[in-house]
Amino acid sequence: MLGVMVIRLSDDKKPPGPRKEGKGDRQTGLVLDERTRTKKPPMYKVLLHNDDYTTREFVVWVLQSVFHKNETDATAIMSHVHTNGVGIAGVYTFEVAETKVTKTQHLAKAQQFPLQLSIEPTES
Repeated sequence: MLGVMVIRLSDDKKPPGPRKEGKGDRQTGLVLDERTRTKKPPMYKVLLHNDDYTTREFVVWVLQSVFHKNETDATAIMSHVHTNGVGIAGVYTFEVAETKVTKTQHLAKAQQFPLQLSIEPTES
């Protein structure tokens, strides 16, 4: 978590006394509040691995239905995986990536395909 200092005008309608919300200056009417800002979560690549048994049509269907790619992008990713042996299906937070991998593996198993996927952290 990152600390952030926020400056706002004080509310003169409050009775004088110690302020629990932040340090202030009665002469300027400014109150300093500390707030925390959350970091963006780390992102992970979901990788598809080529094999000799999973059909191209199934891979395109998975990319469209699980990874929400349009037909053009899904076909391009499938071709890249087929040519290079591995390709990126998408980039997500860890929990989302893990869910998409699990769902895809269940779909592949139901169709008796040995499709393999993996998760890899992105280079921040």
